[in-house]
Amino acid sequence: MRKLVVPTKSMDMTLYDLKPRFQALLRPLVAALAARGVTANQVTLAAAALSVALGVALAWAPERRGLFLLVPAWLFLRMALNAVDGMLAREHGQKSSLGAYLNELTDVVADAALYLPFALVAPFAPAAVVVVVLLAALSEFAGALGPALGATRRYDGPLGKSDRALVFGALGLAVGTGAALPAWLAWLMPALAVALMMTIHRRVRGGLAELANRK
Repeated sequence: MRKLVVPTKSMDMTLYDLKPRFQALLRPLVAALAARGVTANQVTLAAAALSVALGVALAWAPERRGLFLLVPAWLFLRMALNAVDGMLAREHGQKSSLGAYLNELTDVVADAALYLPFALVAPFAPAAVVVVVLLAALSEFAGALGPALGATRRYDGPLGKSDRALVFGALGLAVGTGAALPAWLAWLMPALAVALMMTIHRRVRGGLAELANRK
């Protein structure tokens, strides 16, 4: 009897694993933008600026719940823009050291701007939302340290950037409908914090294992 083997890699799969298919859909658009002289850094900065603008609007008037409906729509569009700037850099000769810095730094700033306004939404504890934002930044830092040490950029889960966007996009949709969120949902932020700590641990462990295998 043939033994059934379940691949262990699937246990760590995140939405990031779907990125190649998403990029294939965007490739014609990227080619058109490159032909018009649009640069990867311009796309990166524009996505960050619009994220901050939306975050400020949400924090300025959190009682206007309808604004939160923009969160899922913008997170999806921002994911597309992140893919576009990467493809412009890799496939159209626009890679640069400045672009690498901008890519990492603006992602953290944009995430913080979009997620912090949820601290003003019941039943979430403001401190819990702040902790989630800080841990999210640390998880990206842990992933980005790989190339500095001679390993690859780590995207291990269970709560990568795309996964966080899915969670907060769903929350934005729920808040935007105007209905009160159930009290038990207050536990979501602590749960996300635990998932982010696991993410940080796996990224560090994965990077160290990669470096050890190269010796």
